[in-house]
Amino acid sequence: MSFSLAAVVLAADEAAHNPVLPELPDLIWGGVCFVVLLVFFWRGVLPRVKKLLDERGEAIEGNIEKADVAQREAEAVLEQYTAQLADARVEAGTIREQARADGQRILAELKEQASAEAARIAANAQAQIEAERQAAVVSLRSEVGTLAIDLASGVIGESLSDDARSAAIVDRFLADLEASEASASGSTPSSSTGAVSS
Repeated sequence: MSFSLAAVVLAADEAAHNPVLPELPDLIWGGVCFVVLLVFFWRGVLPRVKKLLDERGEAIEGNIEKADVAQREAEAVLEQYTAQLADARVEAGTIREQARADGQRILAELKEQASAEAARIAANAQAQIEAERQAAVVSLRSEVGTLAIDLASGVIGESLSDDARSAAIVDRFLADLEASEASASGSTPSSSTGAVSS
């Protein structure tokens, strides 16, 4: 009978017991384990995770600040480079204009020097030509005079050794020759006519 009484007590116990709700000792032990795990995570794991997350946050913020500083420095360097490039362009333009002006000035000076040199050479050549012409005229006058006197003495048959007289004859002969040349060309110089009339 005791077996049946135990079975009845167990059956009554099972009927009163709800399978969804745990037993009281299970609840107590589960609660203790939860509290222990909660304290372990609260005291041990959570501060480490929070510290690690704070370090990562600070590192990210530091990297962002460094990136901002680097970007500002890069922008400053870019502005400085742009300003230097603009200055270099202005300076290059100035140098180019100065070189162009210097080139034109040098070219003008060279042209002026060349013109002066050409005028000097032409004047020297003209003076040399005039000197050679004068020398030729003097030489021809003396030779023509000598020949004319020799011819005249042969034609006349007497000696014309008087220098003043022979010089006057030569001068008159040359004046007549110049007058004939001038009348042939259409213009008669007044000095030639005066010499001819005398």
